[in-house]
Amino acid sequence: MVWTPLHAKIHRTIRARQLFKHNQRLLVAVSGGQDSLCLIKLLLDLQAKWSWHLSIAHCDHCWRDDSQANAYHVEKLAKNWGVDFYLETAKEPVNSEEKARNWRYQALNAIAQQYNYQYIVTGHTASDRAETLLYNLMRGTGADGLQALTWQRPLSEKTTLVRPLLEITRQETGQFCQDFQLPIWEDATNQDIKYARNRIRQEVIPYLQTNFNPKVESTLAQTAELLQADVEYLEQAAQQLRAEAMMGNQDFVKLNRQILKKAPLALQRRVMRQVLLEILPDAPNFDHIEKLTALIIAPNRSQTDPFPGGAIAQVQEDWILIIDKV
Repeated sequence: MVWTPLHAKIHRTIRARQLFKHNQRLLVAVSGGQDSLCLIKLLLDLQAKWSWHLSIAHCDHCWRDDSQANAYHVEKLAKNWGVDFYLETAKEPVNSEEKARNWRYQALNAIAQQYNYQYIVTGHTASDRAETLLYNLMRGTGADGLQALTWQRPLSEKTTLVRPLLEITRQETGQFCQDFQLPIWEDATNQDIKYARNRIRQEVIPYLQTNFNPKVESTLAQTAELLQADVEYLEQAAQQLRAEAMMGNQDFVKLNRQILKKAPLALQRRVMRQVLLEILPDAPNFDHIEKLTALIIAPNRSQTDPFPGGAIAQVQEDWILIIDKV
């Protein structure tokens, strides 16, 4: 085996960040593109040091004419490498980026649960991290959205999603595939600029590289890394504040305004966001969080208009009472 600087970097990253342990069962998501091929090759080469059980999973979204051939290409690679292969095919074509991502994670999690894999591993890179930061920034988001691609996050009680390549750029994965002559499957939809992420990849990032910073992908990825630590700290602090301020049961929630008043605005907003995440049918937006936060200092008997789903918040002396009308 040829041991490259990229092998050494990923080996150190996995060990330093404790992404995996020895003898773990890893389900590697492989699309056939350069990032996922780079990932599976690195993990296969490191397997002897870590004693992992590696398998490949491929998700066919059925939104391209060549998707079946793509799936067969990945299956053939798995066979050549001597690893188990799992294929999940969409019953109906998945025709949007968000729906595709949600379906893909559900499919991967189902495979992992059925065959007892502790980890699902994807080939997201620093380039993906930079694009996600820009995408969410332009849509309007807080720090949570800007650091959305994290090193790991739970998909279920028994399964963790891990992204070991977040310090590697797409340029580096492409060079790695070229050096090892890995057979990349070229996905035509990656060139279609009707998709927002492709426009960011093909138009925005190159413009920023040419006119502002040649290493903009790495610097944006580093920004996401810094924000991730900030978000983790603030979330923990908000959970503690929420525990101190909240009373309630399945019919209503009560928040103590006097306790919340003493906290910084950043924590007030996070407490309200955490509460709304459990009440609303979808994730709360900025306006939802702000109108609930405003009740901390509002006059007695103030109330909000209904939130999505029908819940209403109202001030009762020292308390904010949130009543689910449904």
